[in-house]
Amino acid sequence: MVTFVSTLNYNSRPIRVYVVSIVLSLALGSHSTSLQRLSAQAQKASGTMHSTKRMADGKRWTTHNLDHKTMQSYCYDDKELNCRRYGRLYTWESARRVCQSLGDGWRLPTDEEWRQLAKVYGGVSEDSDDRGKAAYKALLAGGSSGFNALLGGGRDDGGEYARLDAHGFYWTASESDPATGWFYNFGRGGQALHRQSGGEKQRAFSVRCVRRGRATAQEMRVQS
Repeated sequence: MVTFVSTLNYNSRPIRVYVVSIVLSLALGSHSTSLQRLSAQAQKASGTMHSTKRMADGKRWTTHNLDHKTMQSYCYDDKELNCRRYGRLYTWESARRVCQSLGDGWRLPTDEEWRQLAKVYGGVSEDSDDRGKAAYKALLAGGSSGFNALLGGGRDDGGEYARLDAHGFYWTASESDPATGWFYNFGRGGQALHRQSGGEKQRAFSVRCVRRGRATAQEMRVQS
């Protein structure tokens, strides 16, 4: 294409160059669109595209437990079927990394963000008269909020798994102290949502991510 333009005489060059520029712009635009489609397909295949929702707290949250394979992440009982059903379990540090890897401002929510989300639906056990029962019901899978929390259990630092279908543990980005972090606990026994400190960072829990702002075009396509 460049060689073709260089052979034109001076008088015709401005018109031809303008035409060639249009052709190149269209070609590049088509190529960019193709790359975007390929990127979206690749992300969908790798499990990095996630359904999201703008929750009543005004922030956008992922509405399924993350299942993005990375270092220090695990399937309950080391079975892939459990990853597909409940998402992966992440250590505190890997939870922070995996949310950031989604791009577009995604991050692991803080203790305060989790607490404010729960308050919209009644509050955690320490903030509510019903001891966290309304928030548990609303935020659990099938609840009115559409948040779809799951009882995915957890993994301790020795590699032992426990509490599947009995508890859903979710990391926050907030530290209790240098060795532990705050987490949220959906407990089936008491049908309540609890806010807890002292989660050893090497334990592996479920993960949701949060960000400010409106949905991207890609997220809208996933939701539709």
